[in-house]
Amino acid sequence: MAGELTCGIIGCGVIAPAHIQGYQAIPGVRVTWACDLIEEKARQRAAEYGIAHVTRDYREVLGNVDCISVCTDHGSHAKITADALRAGTHVLCEKALAATPAGLRMMFEAHARYPYPIFAAVFQHRFDAEIRYLKELVNEGAFGTILTAGMQMRCLRTEEYYRADKWRGTWDKEGGAVLINQAIHFIDALAWIMGGIEAVQGTYTNLTHNGVIEAEDTAVAMVRFRCGALGTIEATCSSNIDWEPTIAIHGSRGAVELRHGKPTKIEFENEEVAARVRDGFAACAVPSSVRSAIRSYYGEGHSAQIADFVDAVRHHREPFVTARSARHAVEVVFGIYESHRTRKWVEITSAV
Repeated sequence: MAGELTCGIIGCGVIAPAHIQGYQAIPGVRVTWACDLIEEKARQRAAEYGIAHVTRDYREVLGNVDCISVCTDHGSHAKITADALRAGTHVLCEKALAATPAGLRMMFEAHARYPYPIFAAVFQHRFDAEIRYLKELVNEGAFGTILTAGMQMRCLRTEEYYRADKWRGTWDKEGGAVLINQAIHFIDALAWIMGGIEAVQGTYTNLTHNGVIEAEDTAVAMVRFRCGALGTIEATCSSNIDWEPTIAIHGSRGAVELRHGKPTKIEFENEEVAARVRDGFAACAVPSSVRSAIRSYYGEGHSAQIADFVDAVRHHREPFVTARSARHAVEVVFGIYESHRTRKWVEITSAV
């Protein structure tokens, strides 16, 4: 696609500025529409970023732009995305793709019927240098036989956070709580690094948010990876720790643990390998001048992902994070919820 690219932002809440700034940093790209059910939110973003058009109806945007970012509540992602694909509009959809399995099916049925538009999904941590390097180490076999791998997401989400947006922590609008919102970023990163999850068995509970949210504030799961390794998923939004994601991989020849994307453990039986890995992670360090000014815990990946999406639209190629690949982490989360209800292992059939 040659020439100028026009974009619309559907949903003008807290994540919208990361998308707007990402698009506006790319030559030849203009954000021309801001859309939100609360028109004042759209007008505020439009005034802040010089966006020409404002509306409450996303359908008005679809006929007037080349692509959209879907930044609304999880429960509305499926309908907006399906309508956009039918209209021939390229879509970058925020996590999580959908709030329910039915919504997920709606999106992919639309994409199967209308495959021309690019359909990408936001998992910005796949663009983090440390996450990519950890995947390289797995792919090259540096760990030997991988024995276990896991992720932990410990964070704090207050009563005020949930009451500020009524969709949060609900089954129909958000699809859950800590698993599908905060933890899903690192569930995706773990699954991507490891080459996919084969099955999960898990459970969840609500320990400190009773009367505030319907869904879980704490969850754990066992994991079988496609490579044969076993693992764990642990998540809570009731911690006194504001934000602490951890990914750890342990193999027969070595182990690495990342916390906040930085290595807290690098242990290999071969000291030359250990030194190389330490140097590799040191090279991943990002200068503070390019870190996100929106939310520190978003990381640096949104701008890189949006640039990749724009390039995919311009050259009509697959984006680095296809919606098809992003579906895997969503189905892992749905699998944990299903396992809680059935008390059985749940197979994950999609590919990462």
